[in-house]
Amino acid sequence: MLTDSHATPARRTTRQAVRRLRRRPFLVASTLTASLAIAATATAMAPAPGTAHADEPQVTFALASFSTALPQTLGGSADTKLATTVETAIAEADAAIAASSDVTKDITASKLEVAADDKTVDTSDLEAAVEHLETVEQIPLLDIAGATGDVVAETADVAEETSALRGQLDAAIEKEKERKAEAKRKAEAKAKAEAEAKAKAEAEAAAAEEAAAAEEAAAAETSTETSAPSVRVAASGTSAGEAQATARAMLGNYGWGDDQFSCLVSLWNKESGWNYQASNPSSGAYGIPQALPGSKMSTAGSDWQTNPATQIAWGLGYIDGRYGSPCGAWGHSQSNGWY
Repeated sequence: MLTDSHATPARRTTRQAVRRLRRRPFLVASTLTASLAIAATATAMAPAPGTAHADEPQVTFALASFSTALPQTLGGSADTKLATTVETAIAEADAAIAASSDVTKDITASKLEVAADDKTVDTSDLEAAVEHLETVEQIPLLDIAGATGDVVAETADVAEETSALRGQLDAAIEKEKERKAEAKRKAEAKAKAEAEAKAKAEAEAAAAEEAAAAEEAAAAETSTETSAPSVRVAASGTSAGEAQATARAMLGNYGWGDDQFSCLVSLWNKESGWNYQASNPSSGAYGIPQALPGSKMSTAGSDWQTNPATQIAWGLGYIDGRYGSPCGAWGHSQSNGWY
């Protein structure tokens, strides 16, 4: 709960104090007056002194110029008990009214959605019953018990409604706690998933970087191995000059001119001397472009082992895709020793 449901505002405390000072003399006076009336009636109806039972307890009640014996049950203790009952009923009513006010304040302060349509407890009937009971000097003695009973009944109704409203507020508070806990759980799960995804991406990037470095190292090693190929004498009709003429004719397919042809001649002079049968026994690189492995050139034709034109066609496609031009490939070869 948000507040102490039995807390009483200062003005209510002041009002209660005024009530006590005001009503206690009236209550005692009222009950005393009624007792005197009952005593007078009892005197008129009392048996003669000679007929009274000797063992019956008697009390003496003095009124003006006469006194008479009354049964002890009509003594002052009854007045005190009645006054205490009224005081207790009013005190409990005040506490119920305070509790109803507190729960309404707590609902407003919580800013939560409470199931009840009415967020207040109607205490008007209880307050009216209390006001009526407080005017005990105007109530016949026999009606005080009924008025007190009305206060007790109304107090019970207010307490029941207050309890129900408090229960609905507690349920709303618990629901809000559950909502916050669920939101926290989802946020933590999201953060965990994002962290895992980030770690995975970083691991994949690192692996890709390592693979690229390994590939580049392997390519460098291959270039070193193919830089001094074993050159055989070209077969008849497939001389270096004829191969270069074939290559020059193909440059136009890529939009390259004589400047690119010059770079190409230098590049493949270094790689194979333009020998279509040039091979590197260490790495397996083969042909004019020194493809590694040589079987790669099968994509340009099944006669890749014997036809310089097939090898040149594959080599030009490789250069175009990887370096953009023969001069680009030649520049890389000069800088790195391979292409």
